[in-house]
Amino acid sequence: MTSARVVVGTVAGAVLLPLLTVPAHAESPGAPAVDLAGVRSVLSAAQAQGAPGSMARIDDGGTVFRAAVGVADRSSARAMGDADRFRIGSVTKTFTAVVLLQLVEENKLKLDAPVNRYLPGLLPDDRITVRHVLGHRSGLYDYTNDMFAKTVPGFEAVRKKVFTPGELVNLSLQHPRTNAPGAVYAYSNTNFVVAGMLIERLTGNPVRTEYEHRIIEPLKLRDTFYVHPGMTIPGPHTRGYLTPDQAGAPLVDATEQTVSWAQSAGALISSTRDLNTFLSALLGGRLTSAAQLAQMERWMPSGSSQAYGLGLRRRDLSCGVSVYGHTGAVQGFYTYAFASKDGRRTLAAVANTSNNGTVLNTMLRTLDSAFCGKAAKTVKAPRGKAPVERHEDMAPALTLD
Repeated sequence: MTSARVVVGTVAGAVLLPLLTVPAHAESPGAPAVDLAGVRSVLSAAQAQGAPGSMARIDDGGTVFRAAVGVADRSSARAMGDADRFRIGSVTKTFTAVVLLQLVEENKLKLDAPVNRYLPGLLPDDRITVRHVLGHRSGLYDYTNDMFAKTVPGFEAVRKKVFTPGELVNLSLQHPRTNAPGAVYAYSNTNFVVAGMLIERLTGNPVRTEYEHRIIEPLKLRDTFYVHPGMTIPGPHTRGYLTPDQAGAPLVDATEQTVSWAQSAGALISSTRDLNTFLSALLGGRLTSAAQLAQMERWMPSGSSQAYGLGLRRRDLSCGVSVYGHTGAVQGFYTYAFASKDGRRTLAAVANTSNNGTVLNTMLRTLDSAFCGKAAKTVKAPRGKAPVERHEDMAPALTLD
């Protein structure tokens, strides 16, 4: 049996100064105190529901809160640790959007220009703009609906496979579009495969190079990597376990994979520390101009208490506070990464399982404990068995994000 481990610490100013352009502060002014016991309770619940382990880190200025339960490796029984790296799934989309917004600032791209202006002939409709792609309003079918219709067989079929981005887009185009361009929000991984293709066409570099030069190196993100088509997570990491569709079937270790089915839509690796640093920088205005951050925050409704901008989601919590970031679901990992409006308080939380809708729903509650404190309203669990997601970032109990 494993016990929960909770740590509260203060990060020295010398460590923060290279990453911050404002002085460190003890906590977000006027914000409720972090309910670390509540975070720990959520993580323990996720473990009881089938996650081998889970952990969370909250950065609030100079104060760091950490909690972890369970194991990072079922074979060795090694405990989850704050330094562990993991696959972040669709949190990658926010990184991708940042790169494209920087290219807009450099006058290499226009948000309201057709995608086909930059990638001639790629899409069947010249009305689909860059903005539509980044906001999931293109109408492009999500090819992963078919790819992972059966969870484990679908994963094993692509675990070692390497796709070109064009092949993934062509899988989408075999289906009718889901709506007219710009009509409604409809989440699709195809959009951010196209976004990655735009990055490579406009810069002449692989997306990996642009992530590194524009985000990873400037922010000194020592745990963040884009290794595609490599299959391993470098350095210390938690292993990820995929839950089969059949009740009672053993978990599948899904740690090693190319993630070529996702690429710029979901293949990045990171840590809780790095995700918090990234979101603090983004919301704090240190990765884009104010004008481009405002573009990311032009919200469209995307479900109850949620809205989507450009590669960025807003969630409205039980206490009336809104937080900004993204979730990620890739085989073996569920991630929540969100920040306050000013980026001063950040949360990154991960459970090392997937295809378990109950765990996904439970991990959502870390946001209330981190940003609403003990005053948060009780979040009721769904009645009956929680729906289970079929592919990246999909759970019918939650709007796609």
